[in-house]
Amino acid sequence: MTRGEAALLERLAVDVDGAYEDFVRAHADAVYATAVRLAASRADAEDIAQETFVRAYRSLRRFDAGRVRSLRARPWLLSITLNLWRNAVRRANRHPEAVVADPGREVPDVSPGPEAAAERVDEGRYLGGLLAALPDHQRVPVVLRHIAGLSHDDIAIALECPVGTAKANVSRGLVRLRELARTDTRGARHLAARRATERGAPTAVPSATPSAVPRAT
Repeated sequence: MTRGEAALLERLAVDVDGAYEDFVRAHADAVYATAVRLAASRADAEDIAQETFVRAYRSLRRFDAGRVRSLRARPWLLSITLNLWRNAVRRANRHPEAVVADPGREVPDVSPGPEAAAERVDEGRYLGGLLAALPDHQRVPVVLRHIAGLSHDDIAIALECPVGTAKANVSRGLVRLRELARTDTRGARHLAARRATERGAPTAVPSATPSAVPRAT
């Protein structure tokens, strides 16, 4: 935990309402990015991200100061995100057209601005398509590691699993991603052409795995 993270938790322990918006800003990108890579649609991802912070606020209001100070904030938040996503999947399977609203404290908009979203749209779609082909037990750890930026220890906290299991599923997921990327020449060609156009260079299909796929760390 960094000094900044500890200081923010200290402020939350003393005054949840006063520090809450800074808490949202500190973690909104990771929560939203995770939701986007798991949810069925961008609209669902926005709902999940918003509800994550609503539920976090309610929990923080109930926690005593010692518990707030000891939180591993990001894995804790993302465990809420994952539970909401799983609930949404189950709900969609039971009632495909049902929309459930959960009222709560208003939170700042956690969706990205239009310029930031546009800059990464092609690479995001390409990587998102590859991720969607992974089984959930690999996709979720890969997203937590390489999209949300969690350590393996924090992934284990978020998923309530041993650290070794988290590491193994990230590694296997990346291997599978790279295998998928090697066979997806159409998607690779499109991404390479778009990047070359932006650089003003001739287009070419990459001979190796596209750089959009993260490397194991």
